[in-house]
Amino acid sequence: MDAVFELPLLRRADLLGAGIDRHGLDARLRAGLLTRVRPGVYVDTGRTAGFHPEQWMVVRARALALMCRDAPVFSHQTAAALHGLPVPPFAADRVHIILDERRPGAVASAGRHRGELGSNEVTERHGLRMTILARTMADVARTSPFEDAVCSLDGALRHAASRQNGLYDEDAANTVRAASLAISKRSAHGRAKAARALAFADGRAQLPGESISRIRLTELGFRKLRLQVPVRTPNGGSSFVDFGIEDVKTWGEFDGRGKYLDDGLRGGRTPADVVLAEKQREDWIRGVTGRPLIRWGWPHLRDAATLAARLRAFHISVP
Repeated sequence: MDAVFELPLLRRADLLGAGIDRHGLDARLRAGLLTRVRPGVYVDTGRTAGFHPEQWMVVRARALALMCRDAPVFSHQTAAALHGLPVPPFAADRVHIILDERRPGAVASAGRHRGELGSNEVTERHGLRMTILARTMADVARTSPFEDAVCSLDGALRHAASRQNGLYDEDAANTVRAASLAISKRSAHGRAKAARALAFADGRAQLPGESISRIRLTELGFRKLRLQVPVRTPNGGSSFVDFGIEDVKTWGEFDGRGKYLDDGLRGGRTPADVVLAEKQREDWIRGVTGRPLIRWGWPHLRDAATLAARLRAFHISVP
């Protein structure tokens, strides 16, 4: 994520100084060589290939800060992205800032939120001011749809409570959860939404796909879910399974495409190597535990009924 903070932002004045007039700028935009981030700020398109929504949110936040006389305080989903949390793709086009109730004015192409900010509720990263993690969680929980909020909140608790060797610090998670809940109660808007999302959030979820999977499994009526369950490996270590669905004594895993296609996630292995390793791992888990292991992907998470059909196809009883 730090690389996105180093991406050069090109102001119109910089381009003019380099001999690129308005016609030349328009030609580069039409050719896809430059991408406009906001009025008067551009980036080299080639350097943003493969950017995720979170990275685009950071770029847009940097562009806004570049053009503001007073340093803004980023909030809500923008602050979530700056903290490195998952955000929904549709949120990447808008920058969110928070202003004191008494401060007038508007900022073009930005979502402005009014509210009181304590001096201890603002932090800074790479020169950008943003709400602290607990305040960001509260704002996201109050204002975002449940599924979007859970994805971000799971990421926040993972950031706060994940430890080495796959350990999860429940006390640390509960501390930041309680702080966020207390902040959310200061607002008259969205307190019930925030309480529901914060109560459901669990930082043991490793990916947004696991967060949505947990929502779908809960919607289906499963109540005994264990997350990131360790299973002994042949060399004496542990392999972590996404879900232990204890209601039906079954293992479940969200199988995203990233582990096969993303160079960083593959760790230098080919897609075929990853598939083979996953097959061997799955065979071992089934063999030593005596339980079935069911995989699903994004297409199966469209709604609860679709995931139910996937489970029933493998003879798993759904409540």
